Amino acid sequence: MPEPPPSQAILSVVPIEDWPVLGDDLDGAELTAACAPSVAYLERVPPDRVYTFGEIKRTATELSAGVKRACDIATMPPRIRQEALQKEFLLLRSVGRDGAGEVLFTGYYEPLLDARRESTPHYGHPVFGVPEDLVTVDLGDFGINIDRTKIIGRVDDRRLQPYYEREQIDFGEGLTAGVEVLGWVDDPVDVFFLHVQGSGTLVFDDGSRLRAGYATTNGRPYRSIGKLLIDDGLVTREDMSMQAIRGYLEDHPEELSRVFGFNPSYVFFRPLPSDGGPLGCYGEPVTGGRSIATDRGLFPAPIMAWVRATVPTEDGGEEPIARFVLNQDTGGSIRGPGRVDLFMGQGDEAGEIAGRTKHLGELYFLIPK
Repeated sequence: MPEPPPSQAILSVVPIEDWPVLGDDLDGAELTAACAPSVAYLERVPPDRVYTFGEIKRTATELSAGVKRACDIATMPPRIRQEALQKEFLLLRSVGRDGAGEVLFTGYYEPLLDARRESTPHYGHPVFGVPEDLVTVDLGDFGINIDRTKIIGRVDDRRLQPYYEREQIDFGEGLTAGVEVLGWVDDPVDVFFLHVQGSGTLVFDDGSRLRAGYATTNGRPYRSIGKLLIDDGLVTREDMSMQAIRGYLEDHPEELSRVFGFNPSYVFFRPLPSDGGPLGCYGEPVTGGRSIATDRGLFPAPIMAWVRATVPTEDGGEEPIARFVLNQDTGGSIRGPGRVDLFMGQGDEAGEIAGRTKHLGELYFLIPK
């Protein structure tokens, strides 16, 4: 993962006298459970691997110890917590999207999808595994040192070609053979949002379940269909949400090909154990309310963070949050220091809240001194 040049001011060190009060509005036991996957990852990589946050560099060993200690301190009484964190940690604030710390928070979740193991007239939309003809090339293996070190494509007539776009796969003849189907779903919009979320659980008619986890993409760039609908004047910017996109497509099924095809990126999945949480970008489970996705190119390790923002409530209102979280995931649309995606959990209720989350807040990271 390429690191940003030091000249990019993405984080600023907060003087102790300017620290916010690092409160926490969730249960401490959940935080302890959420910290374990971060520690597992940091203890799995080479101990001397260096990670850069802004201008601060720490090894995997230092960050692992930092997560453990931050987790211990974060579950202490508030007065002791603040003093201990200030003594042992640096607090780094994201400059946000405006340079003044304004960060846009959105939400994501793990959907539960009614599925079948075989295609039927009603269940005809596949959740694809990785195609046999998809090739990933690491340019570093050929001594090519550029920011984008990996490319994805297919071999055709002994030449590496770009892989098929979404429109070819969903509405054309892009995938004709050599690809496993993990399950068949009845709603193409559900499959599309499964791609956006990155994982989901397929629930079959016999009661069995299969978790479809992110495996790879077709290598094409991600483009927001929400932005397309806004630019076309079909949904207002103020009303834009996952629910608004779904509602428009349900009312205009003839638009599916055009709208879906606007985003050429396509996600392929792999089967994962159905117990535990879905896996984040570090190959470890994420935890509802405690895991965030950020730009991994800027914030490259699953360390402790603290966020303050506003999120929707189940009754249609809003509430402030202030809590410790773990930086355990990333996303195709999560780019720059001014974006955070908060994992809301599993199922329709979490999806309803995630789909309406689009609020401003603040993002801080805790780095051991």
